[in-house]
Amino acid sequence: MPEHLHYNEDDLFNRETHHEKSDVPIRPLFIFIAIFVVFSFATHFVLYAMYKKFANIERDNRGPDLTSMAKPKDLNVPQNQPLLQPFQREEHDVRPPYHNTPVTDLKDMRAAEDKALTSYGWVDQGKGVVHVPIAVAKELAVQRLNAPGATP
Repeated sequence: MPEHLHYNEDDLFNRETHHEKSDVPIRPLFIFIAIFVVFSFATHFVLYAMYKKFANIERDNRGPDLTSMAKPKDLNVPQNQPLLQPFQREEHDVRPPYHNTPVTDLKDMRAAEDKALTSYGWVDQGKGVVHVPIAVAKELAVQRLNAPGATP
C-alpha cells in the first residue's frame, strides 16, 4: 500500500513509553511462598508435638473415674420444692423418677389427662368422690342450671 508510510522499528522508539518486561519481580514472591510453606509445616509439627505431650501428661495425672465414686443417698431426690416428677421419698415408696425424654413425658402426661377427662373412675382422697367424663359433667351442669329453682 503506497499511501502508508513505512518506518523502521528503531525510529519509533520512545524512552518514556517503552514496553516493560515485568511488573512484579517473581523471585522474591516465590521465596516468600517457600518460607511461608516451610513455616506452616514447622508450626503444625510443633503444635502436634505439644498436643501429644500434653495428652500424655493428662493421661498420667488422671485420677479415679468419677463413676467409681460413692454417691450420697440423698442425691437421688432434688432439694428444690415442689418436685415436678415423683421421686422416692421414703424407703417403702417405690416410684422411680421418669427416665424418658421431656417430649415423651409430655405425651404420656397428655394421654393420662385425656384418659382422666374421658373415662369414669374413683378419686379417692378420703372423700370417695366419683370421677365422670367431662362431656357427662357438662351435661349434668347444664341440667342443674336449667332445673327450676336453680340459681346461676
